[in-house]
Amino acid sequence: MGRLCRKSLLMLICFVLAGGVVLAACGKDGNSGGTEQVFRMNLFSEPPTLDPAAAQDQNSFTVLGAVLEGLTRLDAEARVQPGVAESWTVSPDGKTYTFTLRKEAKWSNGDPVTAHDFEYAWKRVLDPNSEVPAPYAYQLYYLKNATAYNSGEAGADEVGVKALDDHTLQVELEHPTAYFLKLTAFFTYFPVHKATVEANPAWAAEADTFVSNGPFIIKDWKHNESITLAKNENYYAKDEIRLDEVRMVMIEESSTELNMYEKGDLDWAGRPLGQIPTDMIPTLREDPDANLQIKPIASSYYYVYNTTAVPFNNVKVRKALAMAIDRRLIVEEVTKGGQQPAYGFVSGVTGLEKPFREEVDDTQYFREDVEEAKKLLAEGLAELGLSSFPDVTLIYNEGEGHMKVATAIADMWRQNLGIEVKIESQEFGVLLNNRMNLNYQIARAGWGADYDDPMTFIDIFTSYSGNNDTGWASPAYDELVAKANAEQDPAKRMDYIVQAEKMLMDEMVILPIYYYTAIWMHKDYVKNVVIDYAGNIDFTRGYIEK
Repeated sequence: MGRLCRKSLLMLICFVLAGGVVLAACGKDGNSGGTEQVFRMNLFSEPPTLDPAAAQDQNSFTVLGAVLEGLTRLDAEARVQPGVAESWTVSPDGKTYTFTLRKEAKWSNGDPVTAHDFEYAWKRVLDPNSEVPAPYAYQLYYLKNATAYNSGEAGADEVGVKALDDHTLQVELEHPTAYFLKLTAFFTYFPVHKATVEANPAWAAEADTFVSNGPFIIKDWKHNESITLAKNENYYAKDEIRLDEVRMVMIEESSTELNMYEKGDLDWAGRPLGQIPTDMIPTLREDPDANLQIKPIASSYYYVYNTTAVPFNNVKVRKALAMAIDRRLIVEEVTKGGQQPAYGFVSGVTGLEKPFREEVDDTQYFREDVEEAKKLLAEGLAELGLSSFPDVTLIYNEGEGHMKVATAIADMWRQNLGIEVKIESQEFGVLLNNRMNLNYQIARAGWGADYDDPMTFIDIFTSYSGNNDTGWASPAYDELVAKANAEQDPAKRMDYIVQAEKMLMDEMVILPIYYYTAIWMHKDYVKNVVIDYAGNIDFTRGYIEK
Protein backbone atom coordinates (compact mmCIF):
# COMPACT_ATOMS: atom_id res chain seq x y z
CA MET A 1 0.00 0.00 0.00
CA GLY A 2 1.49 3.36 -1.10
CA ARG A 3 1.84 6.40 1.12
CA LEU A 4 -0.95 8.13 -0.79
CA CYS A 5 -3.44 5.55 0.43
CA ARG A 6 -3.89 7.56 3.64
CA LYS A 7 -6.47 9.67 1.81
CA SER A 8 -9.47 7.71 3.05
CA LEU A 9 -8.35 7.99 6.67
CA LEU A 10 -7.79 11.72 6.30
CA MET A 11 -11.28 12.13 4.84
CA LEU A 12 -12.79 10.26 7.82
CA ILE A 13 -10.94 12.51 10.26
CA CYS A 14 -12.15 15.59 8.43
CA PHE A 15 -15.71 14.25 8.58
CA VAL A 16 -15.53 13.81 12.34
CA LEU A 17 -13.92 17.20 12.97
CA ALA A 18 -16.52 18.97 10.85
CA GLY A 19 -19.36 17.42 12.80
CA GLY A 20 -20.63 15.45 9.83
CA VAL A 21 -19.83 17.91 7.08
CA VAL A 22 -17.39 16.42 4.60
CA LEU A 23 -14.68 18.86 3.53
CA ALA A 24 -13.08 18.27 0.15
CA ALA A 25 -9.32 17.68 0.30
CA CYS A 26 -9.28 18.44 4.07
CA GLY A 27 -7.51 21.72 3.27
CA LYS A 28 -8.58 25.22 4.11
CA ASP A 29 -7.54 26.28 0.60
CA GLY A 30 -8.90 23.18 -1.10
CA ASN A 31 -10.91 23.19 -4.32
CA SER A 32 -14.09 22.32 -2.47
CA GLY A 33 -17.34 21.44 -4.15
CA GLY A 34 -15.79 21.34 -7.57
CA THR A 35 -16.59 25.05 -8.03
CA GLU A 36 -13.50 26.87 -6.75
CA GLN A 37 -11.10 27.43 -9.65
CA VAL A 38 -7.84 27.48 -7.70
CA PHE A 39 -4.65 25.73 -8.79
CA ARG A 40 -1.94 25.11 -6.18
CA MET A 41 1.68 24.30 -6.98
CA ASN A 42 5.19 24.65 -5.59
CA LEU A 43 7.42 27.45 -6.91
CA PHE A 44 10.25 26.04 -4.72
CA SER A 45 12.02 29.36 -4.08
CA GLU A 46 11.85 33.11 -4.55
CA PRO A 47 12.18 34.24 -8.19
CA PRO A 48 15.44 36.19 -8.51
CA THR A 49 13.64 38.79 -10.66
CA LEU A 50 10.36 39.33 -12.48
CA ASP A 51 11.75 41.95 -14.82
CA PRO A 52 11.67 40.18 -18.21
CA ALA A 53 14.81 42.04 -19.27
CA ALA A 54 16.80 40.55 -16.39
CA ALA A 55 15.16 37.13 -15.94
CA GLN A 56 17.20 34.04 -16.79
CA ASP A 57 15.82 31.23 -14.64
CA GLN A 58 12.82 28.93 -14.56
CA ASN A 59 11.42 30.25 -11.28
CA SER A 60 11.09 33.69 -12.82
CA PHE A 61 9.91 32.33 -16.18
CA THR A 62 7.14 30.28 -14.59
CA VAL A 63 5.58 33.41 -13.13
CA LEU A 64 6.34 35.66 -16.11
CA GLY A 65 4.68 33.27 -18.55
CA ALA A 66 1.41 33.77 -16.69
CA VAL A 67 1.49 37.53 -16.10
CA LEU A 68 2.99 38.80 -19.37
CA GLU A 69 2.42 37.83 -22.99
CA GLY A 70 4.39 38.45 -26.17
CA LEU A 71 3.38 38.89 -29.78
CA THR A 72 2.88 35.13 -30.01
CA ARG A 73 2.47 32.26 -27.57
CA LEU A 74 3.15 28.53 -27.86
CA ASP A 75 0.69 25.72 -27.29
CA ALA A 76 1.49 22.38 -25.63
CA GLU A 77 3.04 21.05 -28.86
CA ALA A 78 5.21 24.19 -29.23
CA ARG A 79 3.12 25.41 -32.15
CA VAL A 80 2.91 29.17 -32.64
CA GLN A 81 -0.41 30.77 -31.69
CA PRO A 82 -1.41 34.44 -31.92
CA GLY A 83 -0.71 36.37 -28.72
CA VAL A 84 -0.92 40.14 -28.47
CA ALA A 85 -0.45 40.09 -32.25
CA GLU A 86 -3.62 38.86 -33.92
CA SER A 87 -1.86 38.42 -37.29
CA TRP A 88 1.41 39.00 -39.14
CA THR A 89 2.95 38.99 -42.58
CA VAL A 90 6.45 38.00 -43.67
CA SER A 91 8.32 39.50 -46.62
CA PRO A 92 9.34 37.20 -49.50
CA ASP A 93 12.99 37.30 -48.37
CA GLY A 94 12.01 36.22 -44.84
CA LYS A 95 13.66 39.22 -43.21
CA THR A 96 10.76 41.60 -42.48
CA TYR A 97 7.84 40.77 -40.21
CA THR A 98 4.87 43.08 -39.82
CA PHE A 99 2.70 42.36 -36.78
CA THR A 100 -0.84 43.64 -36.32
CA LEU A 101 -1.68 43.97 -32.63
CA ARG A 102 -5.10 43.39 -31.11
CA LYS A 103 -6.96 46.63 -30.43
CA GLU A 104 -8.56 45.00 -27.38
CA ALA A 105 -5.22 44.14 -25.73
CA LYS A 106 -4.85 46.01 -22.44
CA TRP A 107 -2.53 46.27 -19.48
CA SER A 108 -3.88 45.35 -16.07
CA ASN A 109 -4.22 49.07 -15.26
CA GLY A 110 -6.52 49.53 -18.27
CA ASP A 111 -4.00 51.17 -20.63
CA PRO A 112 -3.87 49.76 -24.17
CA VAL A 113 -0.98 47.47 -25.10
CA THR A 114 0.65 49.08 -28.13
CA ALA A 115 3.41 48.43 -30.61
CA HIS A 116 5.38 51.16 -28.82
CA ASP A 117 5.47 48.98 -25.69
CA PHE A 118 7.24 46.23 -27.65
CA GLU A 119 9.68 48.61 -29.31
CA TYR A 120 10.53 50.16 -25.94
CA ALA A 121 10.93 46.78 -24.20
CA TRP A 122 13.19 45.26 -26.86
CA LYS A 123 15.44 48.31 -27.05
CA ARG A 124 15.58 48.42 -23.26
CA VAL A 125 16.99 44.87 -23.27
CA LEU A 126 19.60 45.88 -25.85
CA ASP A 127 20.51 49.26 -24.34
CA PRO A 128 24.26 49.13 -23.63
CA ASN A 129 23.82 51.78 -20.91
CA SER A 130 20.91 50.14 -19.16
CA GLU A 131 21.16 49.72 -15.40
CA VAL A 132 19.25 46.46 -15.74
CA PRO A 133 21.50 43.47 -16.58
CA ALA A 134 20.10 41.63 -19.59
CA PRO A 135 21.69 38.17 -19.80
CA TYR A 136 19.42 37.27 -22.71
CA ALA A 137 20.21 40.34 -24.81
CA TYR A 138 21.86 38.08 -27.37
CA GLN A 139 18.48 36.46 -28.09
CA LEU A 140 17.52 39.72 -29.78
CA TYR A 141 20.61 39.72 -31.99
CA TYR A 142 18.44 38.34 -34.78
CA LEU A 143 17.15 41.91 -35.21
CA LYS A 144 18.92 44.15 -37.68
CA ASN A 145 21.70 46.15 -35.97
CA ALA A 146 20.81 44.74 -32.55
CA THR A 147 24.33 43.41 -31.99
CA ALA A 148 25.84 46.74 -32.99
CA TYR A 149 23.52 48.69 -30.69
CA ASN A 150 24.13 46.37 -27.73
CA SER A 151 27.88 46.78 -28.19
CA GLY A 152 27.65 50.58 -28.47
CA GLU A 153 28.43 50.72 -32.18
CA ALA A 154 25.01 51.85 -33.43
CA GLY A 155 22.09 53.95 -32.23
CA ALA A 156 18.73 52.76 -30.94
CA ASP A 157 17.00 54.15 -34.04
CA GLU A 158 19.01 51.75 -36.20
CA VAL A 159 17.65 48.62 -34.49
CA GLY A 160 15.21 46.67 -36.66
CA VAL A 161 12.09 47.16 -34.55
CA LYS A 162 9.71 50.07 -35.11
CA ALA A 163 6.15 50.91 -34.12
CA LEU A 164 4.54 52.17 -37.32
CA ASP A 165 1.46 53.10 -35.29
CA ASP A 166 -0.18 51.94 -32.07
CA HIS A 167 -1.18 48.60 -33.54
CA THR A 168 1.51 47.88 -36.16
CA LEU A 169 5.02 46.67 -35.31
CA GLN A 170 7.61 46.22 -38.04
CA VAL A 171 10.60 43.97 -37.38
CA GLU A 172 13.64 43.64 -39.63
CA LEU A 173 16.06 40.74 -39.18
CA GLU A 174 19.74 40.39 -40.05
CA HIS A 175 19.04 37.01 -41.67
CA PRO A 176 15.93 34.93 -42.32
CA THR A 177 15.24 32.95 -39.13
CA ALA A 178 12.81 30.07 -39.46
CA TYR A 179 11.98 29.98 -35.75
CA PHE A 180 11.61 33.74 -35.22
CA LEU A 181 7.89 33.52 -34.44
CA LYS A 182 8.74 31.08 -31.63
CA LEU A 183 11.26 33.58 -30.30
CA THR A 184 8.57 36.25 -30.07
CA ALA A 185 6.83 34.01 -27.50
CA PHE A 186 9.99 33.99 -25.35
CA PHE A 187 10.22 36.01 -22.15
CA THR A 188 12.91 38.44 -23.25
CA TYR A 189 10.60 39.54 -26.08
CA PHE A 190 7.74 40.40 -23.68
CA PRO A 191 6.51 44.01 -23.59
CA VAL A 192 6.71 46.21 -20.49
CA HIS A 193 4.60 49.20 -19.48
CA LYS A 194 6.90 52.13 -20.17
CA ALA A 195 5.39 54.65 -17.74
CA THR A 196 5.55 52.13 -14.89
CA VAL A 197 9.15 51.11 -15.64
CA GLU A 198 10.39 54.68 -15.89
CA ALA A 199 8.54 55.85 -12.77
CA ASN A 200 9.79 53.08 -10.49
CA PRO A 201 13.04 51.13 -10.99
CA ALA A 202 11.71 48.50 -8.54
CA TRP A 203 8.39 48.08 -10.36
CA ALA A 204 8.87 44.31 -10.84
CA ALA A 205 9.64 43.55 -7.19
CA GLU A 206 6.19 43.88 -5.58
CA ALA A 207 2.67 42.75 -6.36
CA ASP A 208 1.11 46.21 -6.15
CA THR A 209 3.54 47.80 -8.63
CA PHE A 210 3.67 45.04 -11.25
CA VAL A 211 1.62 45.90 -14.34
CA SER A 212 0.59 42.83 -16.38
CA ASN A 213 -0.74 42.15 -19.86
CA GLY A 214 -1.05 38.36 -19.57
CA PRO A 215 -3.81 36.05 -18.37
CA PHE A 216 -3.04 36.72 -14.69
CA ILE A 217 -1.98 39.51 -12.36
CA ILE A 218 0.12 39.22 -9.21
CA LYS A 219 -2.47 39.44 -6.44
CA ASP A 220 -0.16 38.83 -3.51
CA TRP A 221 3.59 38.31 -3.06
CA LYS A 222 4.96 37.27 0.29
CA HIS A 223 8.67 37.19 -0.43
CA ASN A 224 10.35 33.83 0.17
CA GLU A 225 6.97 32.38 1.12
CA SER A 226 4.33 32.52 -1.63
CA ILE A 227 2.98 34.21 -4.74
CA THR A 228 -0.72 34.29 -5.58
CA LEU A 229 -1.88 35.07 -9.10
CA ALA A 230 -5.42 36.16 -9.96
CA LYS A 231 -7.27 36.21 -13.26
CA ASN A 232 -6.59 39.41 -15.22
CA GLU A 233 -9.98 40.88 -16.06
CA ASN A 234 -8.34 43.14 -18.65
CA TYR A 235 -6.83 40.24 -20.60
CA TYR A 236 -8.16 40.20 -24.17
CA ALA A 237 -8.96 36.46 -23.96
CA LYS A 238 -10.24 36.44 -20.37
CA ASP A 239 -13.11 34.14 -21.40
CA GLU A 240 -10.51 31.43 -22.13
CA ILE A 241 -9.10 31.68 -18.59
CA ARG A 242 -11.01 29.47 -16.20
CA LEU A 243 -8.75 29.58 -13.14
CA ASP A 244 -9.56 32.35 -10.68
CA GLU A 245 -6.30 31.96 -8.77
CA VAL A 246 -2.95 30.22 -8.92
CA ARG A 247 -1.36 29.81 -5.50
CA MET A 248 2.37 29.19 -5.52
CA VAL A 249 4.11 28.22 -2.30
CA MET A 250 7.88 28.21 -1.88
CA ILE A 251 8.81 24.86 -0.34
CA GLU A 252 12.38 23.62 -0.71
CA GLU A 253 12.08 20.28 1.10
CA SER A 254 10.93 17.59 -1.32
CA SER A 255 9.49 15.51 1.50
CA THR A 256 7.36 18.45 2.64
CA GLU A 257 6.14 19.01 -0.90
CA LEU A 258 5.16 15.36 -1.25
CA ASN A 259 3.39 15.43 2.11
CA MET A 260 1.40 18.52 1.08
CA TYR A 261 0.41 16.81 -2.17
CA GLU A 262 -0.69 13.69 -0.31
CA LYS A 263 -2.78 15.72 2.15
CA GLY A 264 -4.48 17.64 -0.66
CA ASP A 265 -2.76 20.97 0.04
CA LEU A 266 -1.14 20.93 -3.41
CA ASP A 267 -2.71 19.98 -6.72
CA TRP A 268 0.65 19.54 -8.46
CA ALA A 269 4.05 18.37 -7.23
CA GLY A 270 7.40 18.07 -8.96
CA ARG A 271 8.40 19.52 -12.31
CA PRO A 272 9.10 22.19 -13.30
CA LEU A 273 10.27 23.64 -9.98
CA GLY A 274 9.40 21.27 -7.19
CA GLN A 275 11.06 17.92 -6.57
CA ILE A 276 9.80 14.42 -5.91
CA PRO A 277 12.04 12.66 -3.33
CA THR A 278 14.25 10.41 -5.44
CA ASP A 279 14.05 7.51 -3.03
CA MET A 280 10.25 7.59 -3.33
CA ILE A 281 10.10 7.46 -7.15
CA PRO A 282 10.14 3.63 -7.44
CA THR A 283 7.31 3.35 -4.90
CA LEU A 284 5.27 6.15 -6.44
CA ARG A 285 5.58 4.52 -9.86
CA GLU A 286 3.71 1.52 -8.48
CA ASP A 287 1.02 3.56 -6.73
CA PRO A 288 -1.89 4.51 -9.05
CA ASP A 289 -3.10 7.13 -6.56
CA ALA A 290 0.15 9.05 -7.00
CA ASN A 291 -0.44 9.68 -10.70
CA LEU A 292 3.32 9.94 -11.25
CA GLN A 293 4.31 11.24 -14.70
CA ILE A 294 7.75 10.94 -16.32
CA LYS A 295 8.74 12.13 -19.80
CA PRO A 296 11.96 13.20 -21.54
CA ILE A 297 12.35 16.93 -22.09
CA ALA A 298 14.67 19.31 -23.91
CA SER A 299 16.82 20.13 -20.90
CA SER A 300 20.34 19.28 -19.75
CA TYR A 301 21.86 18.91 -16.28
CA TYR A 302 25.54 19.79 -16.09
CA TYR A 303 28.31 21.49 -14.15
CA VAL A 304 30.14 24.58 -15.32
CA TYR A 305 33.82 25.23 -14.76
CA ASN A 306 35.25 28.66 -14.10
CA THR A 307 37.85 28.37 -16.85
CA THR A 308 39.66 31.46 -15.60
CA ALA A 309 40.44 29.88 -12.21
CA VAL A 310 43.22 27.42 -11.34
CA PRO A 311 43.13 24.47 -11.96
CA PHE A 312 40.21 24.73 -14.40
CA ASN A 313 42.11 27.01 -16.73
CA ASN A 314 43.68 23.75 -17.95
CA VAL A 315 41.62 21.68 -20.38
CA LYS A 316 43.23 18.39 -19.29
CA VAL A 317 42.05 18.93 -15.73
CA ARG A 318 38.55 19.71 -16.97
CA LYS A 319 38.54 16.56 -19.11
CA ALA A 320 39.84 14.42 -16.27
CA LEU A 321 36.97 15.34 -13.97
CA ALA A 322 34.42 14.79 -16.75
CA MET A 323 35.80 11.36 -17.65
CA ALA A 324 36.04 10.11 -14.05
CA ILE A 325 32.34 9.95 -13.20
CA ASP A 326 29.85 7.15 -13.86
CA ARG A 327 26.78 8.76 -15.42
CA ARG A 328 24.87 5.50 -15.73
CA LEU A 329 25.24 4.93 -12.00
CA ILE A 330 24.04 8.46 -11.28
CA VAL A 331 20.82 8.15 -13.28
CA GLU A 332 20.04 4.62 -12.12
CA GLU A 333 20.95 4.87 -8.44
CA VAL A 334 20.77 8.58 -7.59
CA THR A 335 18.21 10.41 -9.74
CA LYS A 336 16.09 7.32 -10.59
CA GLY A 337 13.82 9.21 -12.97
CA GLY A 338 14.60 7.73 -16.37
CA GLN A 339 17.23 10.37 -17.21
CA GLN A 340 19.81 9.57 -19.88
CA PRO A 341 23.60 9.95 -19.44
CA ALA A 342 24.88 13.03 -21.28
CA TYR A 343 28.14 13.28 -23.22
CA GLY A 344 27.03 16.37 -25.13
CA PHE A 345 24.89 19.39 -24.37
CA VAL A 346 22.02 19.65 -26.87
CA SER A 347 18.93 17.83 -25.65
CA GLY A 348 15.39 17.11 -26.80
CA VAL A 349 15.10 19.49 -29.77
CA THR A 350 14.60 18.75 -33.44
CA GLY A 351 17.57 18.29 -35.75
CA LEU A 352 17.28 18.08 -39.51
CA GLU A 353 14.49 15.53 -39.67
CA LYS A 354 14.61 13.65 -36.37
CA PRO A 355 15.48 14.56 -32.78
CA PHE A 356 18.97 16.04 -32.73
CA ARG A 357 20.34 13.40 -30.37
CA GLU A 358 19.16 10.65 -32.69
CA GLU A 359 21.06 12.26 -35.55
CA VAL A 360 24.20 13.13 -33.60
CA ASP A 361 25.70 10.50 -31.27
CA ASP A 362 27.13 12.31 -28.28
CA THR A 363 29.43 9.42 -27.35
CA GLN A 364 31.63 10.47 -30.27
CA TYR A 365 32.81 13.40 -28.16
CA PHE A 366 34.30 11.53 -25.21
CA ARG A 367 33.84 8.46 -23.05
CA GLU A 368 34.26 7.70 -19.37
CA ASP A 369 37.73 6.29 -18.75
CA VAL A 370 39.20 6.39 -15.26
CA GLU A 371 42.75 5.45 -16.29
CA GLU A 372 42.83 8.12 -19.00
CA ALA A 373 41.35 10.60 -16.52
CA LYS A 374 44.17 9.91 -14.04
CA LYS A 375 46.74 10.44 -16.78
CA LEU A 376 45.15 13.72 -17.93
CA LEU A 377 44.87 15.03 -14.38
CA ALA A 378 48.57 14.37 -13.69
CA GLU A 379 49.57 16.06 -16.96
CA GLY A 380 47.29 19.03 -16.35
CA LEU A 381 48.54 19.65 -12.83
CA ALA A 382 52.13 19.38 -14.02
CA GLU A 383 51.48 21.95 -16.76
CA LEU A 384 50.12 24.28 -14.08
CA GLY A 385 53.16 23.69 -11.86
CA LEU A 386 51.04 22.06 -9.16
CA SER A 387 52.24 19.08 -7.12
CA SER A 388 48.73 18.23 -5.94
CA PHE A 389 45.11 19.04 -6.59
CA PRO A 390 44.26 22.37 -4.89
CA ASP A 391 41.32 23.13 -2.60
CA VAL A 392 38.19 23.13 -4.74
CA THR A 393 34.53 23.68 -3.88
CA LEU A 394 31.55 22.57 -5.96
CA ILE A 395 28.51 24.80 -5.39
CA TYR A 396 24.93 23.82 -6.12
CA ASN A 397 21.52 25.34 -5.42
CA GLU A 398 19.41 24.08 -2.55
CA GLY A 399 17.46 20.90 -3.05
CA GLU A 400 17.76 17.26 -2.06
CA GLY A 401 18.27 16.08 -5.64
CA HIS A 402 21.14 18.48 -6.34
CA MET A 403 22.76 17.54 -3.02
CA LYS A 404 22.63 13.82 -3.81
CA VAL A 405 24.15 14.28 -7.27
CA ALA A 406 26.93 16.50 -5.91
CA THR A 407 27.68 14.04 -3.11
CA ALA A 408 27.84 11.12 -5.55
CA ILE A 409 30.13 12.94 -7.97
CA ALA A 410 32.46 14.18 -5.24
CA ASP A 411 32.70 10.58 -4.00
CA MET A 412 33.53 9.32 -7.52
CA TRP A 413 36.30 11.89 -7.83
CA ARG A 414 37.65 10.78 -4.46
CA GLN A 415 37.64 7.09 -5.39
CA ASN A 416 38.72 7.39 -9.03
CA LEU A 417 41.13 10.32 -8.95
CA GLY A 418 42.16 10.51 -5.30
CA ILE A 419 41.09 14.14 -4.97
CA GLU A 420 38.89 15.87 -2.42
CA VAL A 421 36.26 18.33 -3.61
CA LYS A 422 34.10 20.13 -1.07
CA ILE A 423 30.41 20.61 -1.82
CA GLU A 424 28.37 23.62 -0.75
CA SER A 425 24.65 24.36 -1.01
CA GLN A 426 23.65 27.93 -1.86
CA GLU A 427 20.34 29.76 -2.20
CA PHE A 428 19.40 29.87 -5.87
CA GLY A 429 19.73 33.63 -6.33
CA VAL A 430 23.13 33.57 -4.63
CA LEU A 431 24.28 30.73 -6.88
CA LEU A 432 23.20 32.61 -10.01
CA ASN A 433 24.99 35.75 -8.87
CA ASN A 434 28.19 33.83 -8.06
CA ARG A 435 28.12 32.13 -11.45
CA MET A 436 27.54 35.39 -13.33
CA ASN A 437 30.45 37.02 -11.51
CA LEU A 438 32.78 34.01 -11.88
CA ASN A 439 32.88 33.73 -8.12
CA TYR A 440 33.14 29.95 -8.13
CA GLN A 441 35.30 27.00 -9.23
CA ILE A 442 32.69 24.38 -10.24
CA ALA A 443 28.96 25.04 -10.13
CA ARG A 444 25.75 23.20 -10.84
CA ALA A 445 23.78 24.39 -13.88
CA GLY A 446 20.82 23.36 -15.98
CA TRP A 447 19.54 24.53 -19.32
CA GLY A 448 16.16 24.03 -20.96
CA ALA A 449 15.32 24.86 -24.55
CA ASP A 450 13.92 28.32 -25.20
CA TYR A 451 12.72 27.21 -28.65
CA ASP A 452 12.74 24.00 -30.66
CA ASP A 453 16.13 24.26 -32.34
CA PRO A 454 19.65 23.17 -31.25
CA MET A 455 20.85 26.77 -31.47
CA THR A 456 19.02 27.42 -28.19
CA PHE A 457 21.78 25.38 -26.51
CA ILE A 458 24.74 26.29 -28.72
CA ASP A 459 24.67 30.09 -28.58
CA ILE A 460 24.83 30.13 -24.77
CA PHE A 461 28.61 29.76 -24.90
CA THR A 462 29.37 32.54 -27.36
CA SER A 463 31.62 35.28 -26.01
CA TYR A 464 28.71 37.77 -26.08
CA SER A 465 26.15 35.61 -24.29
CA GLY A 466 24.96 36.88 -20.94
CA ASN A 467 24.35 33.25 -19.93
CA ASN A 468 27.94 32.15 -20.49
CA ASP A 469 29.13 31.85 -16.90
CA THR A 470 32.35 29.96 -17.67
CA GLY A 471 34.83 32.71 -18.56
CA TRP A 472 35.56 30.79 -21.77
CA ALA A 473 35.54 32.63 -25.06
CA SER A 474 36.54 31.40 -28.51
CA PRO A 475 36.53 33.45 -31.75
CA ALA A 476 36.34 30.15 -33.65
CA TYR A 477 33.23 29.13 -31.71
CA ASP A 478 31.63 32.54 -32.28
CA GLU A 479 32.36 32.18 -35.98
CA LEU A 480 30.65 28.78 -36.17
CA VAL A 481 27.55 30.23 -34.52
CA ALA A 482 27.57 33.21 -36.88
CA LYS A 483 27.89 30.92 -39.89
CA ALA A 484 25.02 28.76 -38.65
CA ASN A 485 22.80 31.79 -38.14
CA ALA A 486 23.52 33.10 -41.63
CA GLU A 487 23.33 29.75 -43.44
CA GLN A 488 20.10 29.06 -45.36
CA ASP A 489 20.95 25.50 -46.38
CA PRO A 490 19.57 23.35 -43.50
CA ALA A 491 22.18 20.60 -43.84
CA LYS A 492 25.12 23.03 -43.87
CA ARG A 493 23.61 24.97 -40.98
CA MET A 494 23.29 21.79 -38.91
CA ASP A 495 26.88 20.86 -39.69
CA TYR A 496 28.08 24.17 -38.19
CA ILE A 497 25.99 23.47 -35.08
CA VAL A 498 27.49 19.98 -34.70
CA GLN A 499 30.98 21.41 -35.10
CA ALA A 500 30.23 23.92 -32.36
CA GLU A 501 29.00 21.27 -29.95
CA LYS A 502 32.10 19.19 -30.68
CA MET A 503 34.31 22.18 -29.89
CA LEU A 504 32.43 22.73 -26.63
CA MET A 505 33.14 19.14 -25.64
CA ASP A 506 36.70 19.07 -26.97
CA GLU A 507 37.44 22.05 -24.75
CA MET A 508 35.28 20.52 -21.98
CA VAL A 509 33.92 23.95 -21.12
CA ILE A 510 31.15 22.20 -19.22
CA LEU A 511 30.81 18.82 -17.53
CA PRO A 512 27.64 17.19 -18.94
CA ILE A 513 25.90 14.80 -16.55
CA TYR A 514 22.46 13.80 -17.83
CA TYR A 515 19.54 14.77 -20.03
CA TYR A 516 16.53 15.63 -17.93
CA THR A 517 13.18 13.98 -17.68
CA ALA A 518 10.18 15.82 -16.28
CA ILE A 519 8.89 14.10 -13.15
CA TRP A 520 5.66 15.31 -11.60
CA MET A 521 2.34 14.33 -10.08
CA HIS A 522 -1.04 16.01 -10.46
CA LYS A 523 -4.48 15.39 -9.09
CA ASP A 524 -7.01 13.83 -11.45
CA TYR A 525 -9.24 16.89 -11.22
CA VAL A 526 -6.53 19.15 -12.72
CA LYS A 527 -7.31 19.56 -16.41
CA ASN A 528 -5.39 21.10 -19.30
CA VAL A 529 -2.30 21.99 -17.26
CA VAL A 530 0.62 20.79 -19.36
CA ILE A 531 4.36 20.28 -19.29
CA ASP A 532 5.74 21.24 -22.70
CA TYR A 533 8.61 19.71 -24.69
CA ALA A 534 11.16 21.77 -22.73
CA GLY A 535 9.74 20.96 -19.30
CA ASN A 536 7.93 24.27 -18.71
CA ILE A 537 4.48 24.32 -17.13
CA ASP A 538 1.54 26.07 -18.78
CA PHE A 539 -1.48 26.44 -16.52
CA THR A 540 -2.94 29.49 -18.24
CA ARG A 541 -5.74 27.50 -19.91
CA GLY A 542 -6.08 24.99 -17.10
CA TYR A 543 -9.10 24.37 -14.89
CA ILE A 544 -10.38 22.30 -11.99
CA GLU A 545 -13.05 19.69 -12.65
CA LYS A 546 -14.58 17.70 -9.78
